[in-house]
Amino acid sequence: MQKSREMSLFYDLQININGEYTFFLNQDVISKYSGSLRKMIKQSKKKRNKKNKDSEVITIEIDEFPGGPDGFELVSRFCYSNGGISIDVSNVSTLYCCSVFLGMTEKLCFSNLLAQTETFLEEVFYGSWNDIVLSLKNCEQEQVFLHADSYGLVDKLIFSALTKISRSSEAFSPSSPSSSSPSSAKNTPESDKRLTSWTVSCGRSNEWWFDDMSSLSPMIILKLIRITVAYKTNVKSLVLTKFLLHYLKTRLQTKSNKTELMRNKLEYSELADTAVRGVVSAGKTAFSCRKLFWVLRVLSSFSLSRESKTGLETLIGEMLDQATLDDLLIPAAGGSRESGFYNVDLVIRLLKVFVKSREEEEEESNVKEVGRLIDKYLREISPDQNLKVSKFLGVAESLPDSARDCFDGVYRAIDIYLQSHSNLTPQDRTKICRCLNYKKLTRETCKQLARNPKIPPDVAVQALKSSCENQEHRTQEVKLVNKSTCRSRRHSQDKKHVMLHLKGFEISEKLAEELKTKGGYNWKVMDSFREGL
Repeated sequence: MQKSREMSLFYDLQININGEYTFFLNQDVISKYSGSLRKMIKQSKKKRNKKNKDSEVITIEIDEFPGGPDGFELVSRFCYSNGGISIDVSNVSTLYCCSVFLGMTEKLCFSNLLAQTETFLEEVFYGSWNDIVLSLKNCEQEQVFLHADSYGLVDKLIFSALTKISRSSEAFSPSSPSSSSPSSAKNTPESDKRLTSWTVSCGRSNEWWFDDMSSLSPMIILKLIRITVAYKTNVKSLVLTKFLLHYLKTRLQTKSNKTELMRNKLEYSELADTAVRGVVSAGKTAFSCRKLFWVLRVLSSFSLSRESKTGLETLIGEMLDQATLDDLLIPAAGGSRESGFYNVDLVIRLLKVFVKSREEEEEESNVKEVGRLIDKYLREISPDQNLKVSKFLGVAESLPDSARDCFDGVYRAIDIYLQSHSNLTPQDRTKICRCLNYKKLTRETCKQLARNPKIPPDVAVQALKSSCENQEHRTQEVKLVNKSTCRSRRHSQDKKHVMLHLKGFEISEKLAEELKTKGGYNWKVMDSFREGL
């Protein structure tokens, strides 16, 4: 019995934290500092007396404790050290939340934990930039953020950070005296020493704070954005947009796995949408076409809303005449290559935006530049084994016929495609050639097409006929200009088929008649015809 009483002096309370860990404590030691635990102990004793239990050990379950078992261990050390504990920027946020949660106020004892953490935080609010960032870092720890946010600590630290930024750069315009904020922070000369030296080294750049803030969680950054809007801090939207782009790029680069990104998927999605709105708002004056493609590559890794995707693609599509081939070669999303290595659907959407914008403005400027660019793009994507004929045609046919003076580039892309896709059916080989304008093929390309065994015979004949008609048209134009000369040449009035006059093609009259006759050619005729070219 005596031994049991001696043990009770050291251990008469069990506290289970978040169902993870059990602490064995003394009721008197803990009750001296925590009003909440004192109340819970009294309630447990009343229940125990009603049930006539003789056990002197009381068990208390606490869920959602700030900082989990680690946070409660800090509190226990404080209590068993007679109110003495080392407080720094790496634990002050956790200790503050624990003290609020447990009611560790001055009503219970002098210099209790809540008072000590509040005093320390006041120095942080008006102290160095580095201390503010580290305190925010402590807030984002698991099982701390929700409490720190609900107690207003996150807001106060963010306002302190915004004050530092506004005093060291032109990123934020000065807040008016009437502006309300959780903490009316005023930096003292002593607290600004480190900040001043930092400002000089950074040349008062608006971006000096980007890297430090990029180490924080998306929850903290979302709070920063919402505060700048809610309290009308007059953030320069372009600076904030650039920071968000820098932040999202950094988070992608520093995370070797996707666990963190998936765990905070909603937060990252909201940040990405906010960045897009800023980019679209700034528009062409702030972002070049190349920079917009960079933005698209970065933000496509996050779950953008449909509205954001449309807004960004519209802006890029209207500037497509400034794009390069490298800009267009964006890998397909999701890592799946079943539909092709490159994001061809995106290019098709951008082309539709470009064409529509030119039609609305009734302009054809730079359309031919885009035509040449798309011909290069087609040649680049043609070897892809997973590129379907429909996708190839989708790109080739997105531009109007007037975008190309010559279709030789399109034919070269088709030739590469046919060589890379040897298992195509005759129907598909015929189908892919429908994007060709035979009248805009040069004579040399027309000859190459006719020799190409992978080109269906009917396509070859159609191309040759169109080429011949062009030649006849050009010949007639020359006749009109040189009437007297043409009249002196009796053979020019002959009624023979124009194919007989096409320079470079040795075609017999018999073969020409077969080609002219509807349905009069066959595979054998075409083979002999190609051999003669």
